Amino acid sequence: MSASIPTHRDVELHAIAAILHDLGWDKTGELVTIDKRFEVDGANAARDFLLLKADQKDWPKQRLQLLWDSIALPQVSSCCAGIFADFTGPERSFGGVLTRTVWEAVLKEYPRLEFKKGVISTFCGLCRDKPETTYDNFASEFGVAYKVEGYSLGGKDFWTCWRPPSDFF
Repeated sequence: MSASIPTHRDVELHAIAAILHDLGWDKTGELVTIDKRFEVDGANAARDFLLLKADQKDWPKQRLQLLWDSIALPQVSSCCAGIFADFTGPERSFGGVLTRTVWEAVLKEYPRLEFKKGVISTFCGLCRDKPETTYDNFASEFGVAYKVEGYSLGGKDFWTCWRPPSDFF
């Protein structure tokens, strides 16, 4: 899939952003805040990790900012293609960059063990614990669909452009 994405990107940054982008889903509370969206918490945690563990000469301020942007603002990132494919499968991948053959090979090596259960638990948890951060993104639909206690959109509606495939849940 990455071979189908433009080659002018920073491949190492792309890989690290793809690996660390879910840190904002931390359920221990150590990596997340109560008031920031999960994407921002994930970007902050990834940046903090690199500041702590990486050689700083390899991660100047501009590169760290690009990593942060790639995670916090996935719609502007090629990382979004892989993240989106996690949820939609190969048939709906951006630009058709992911084939069914590649998808099945990845799943064989890295099975999605309890993916559905984990996603539901994570997003319902965000709706329960950080509701203000969910109203303008797809997490809100989990709060409504799974009737998270005390959760209400209060007249807000995110879904105008994308719905998960009918067989996702």
